[in-house]
Amino acid sequence: MNIKSLLLGSAAALIAVSGARAADAVTVAEPEPAEYVKICDVYGAGYFYIPGTETCLRIGGYVRYDAGVGDVGSFDGARSGDVRTGKDQGTWEKNTRFTLKTWTGQETELGTLKTYTEMRMNFGNHNADTAPFVNAAGNKDFDLHFAYVQLGGLRVGLDESAFDTFIGYAGNVIQDTLVPYGGFQTNEIQYYFDAGNGFSAVVSLEEGSGGGTDGFYGAGTIDSYVPHVVGGVKWTQGWGAITGVVAYDSNYEYVSGKVRADVNVNDALSLFIMGGFASEGKLNDTSAVVGTVDAGGRGFYKPWGGKWAVWGGGTYKFNEKASFNAQVSYDQWKNLGVAANVAYTLVPGFTVTAEVDYLHAGEFNDVGFSNWTNANKKNSVGGILRFQRDF
Repeated sequence: MNIKSLLLGSAAALIAVSGARAADAVTVAEPEPAEYVKICDVYGAGYFYIPGTETCLRIGGYVRYDAGVGDVGSFDGARSGDVRTGKDQGTWEKNTRFTLKTWTGQETELGTLKTYTEMRMNFGNHNADTAPFVNAAGNKDFDLHFAYVQLGGLRVGLDESAFDTFIGYAGNVIQDTLVPYGGFQTNEIQYYFDAGNGFSAVVSLEEGSGGGTDGFYGAGTIDSYVPHVVGGVKWTQGWGAITGVVAYDSNYEYVSGKVRADVNVNDALSLFIMGGFASEGKLNDTSAVVGTVDAGGRGFYKPWGGKWAVWGGGTYKFNEKASFNAQVSYDQWKNLGVAANVAYTLVPGFTVTAEVDYLHAGEFNDVGFSNWTNANKKNSVGGILRFQRDF
């Protein structure tokens, strides 16, 4: 065999092998089709469809940083013990909060099916006088603040009481409870009706919350199968609204109510006034039985001092970014609260608010004084600076 024959044989062999390999089909896997998130605009901005479902989801929340100074009784201040001497001295009251919110919505044959949740996590020290111990900052209790399901007008789950939400809380100030107006969190079964012409109404069966403080504040949580009951009506028009709510506390057997008027003076100025009134029921009863909770005149639906209280204030919008907010409150026990702030939106979603607060504890030196704000003096003054990023 010569070299030429050898080369020709090798070439033939290579061609045969190559042909055999080419005959084997090579299958390339097709990429899986990407399932992109689909925008849902049925319920407003920010919603998207959960892949594979007809449910729309929105995720949001805020990050907030508060720095307060002044007297403890203003809700803005804090006091601490010197770490070396235990001396009682003032310090910053600071708190950082992360809040996560979710909304879902889906159309059904029985109406719109919705859910709402809100979880709050806080880190900071405390609005208190802890001397001779240091007022230590740290993580605070996790707060599941809202978690409810709503189908049409029916709502069940964790919410804030219709006694507070339906009437619109109080003013647009940070410390709006210097004179308190409600107990807030509760499990509930609620039905809301909207006639579509400005008239709306609500009925709510509520569990309440909290075990109370003997001699100071009544237990909010029901102690039997009998729920607390709240009802309300509202008339809303372009000029504003008139709202009334009434509540029955099944623990202490009293009736409490609030009436509110909102007036839109013009595009820049809005004003409100709200009055609260209540019967005493068993809020002032006392018992020597171990484990009972004497309300001391305050309850879940009547936290203010005495039979009546009033709140008033308003908001003035300087422009799209800046507004001035104020609230004055007073109750029968001569407690006076004043709060005023300026809120400024630096960029969309980021607002800075500076507030000044004042509390006059009318019966501070009297025997049996009910100290709602833990004031250590008759007149308390403080201020708070808040930075909040909403998303």
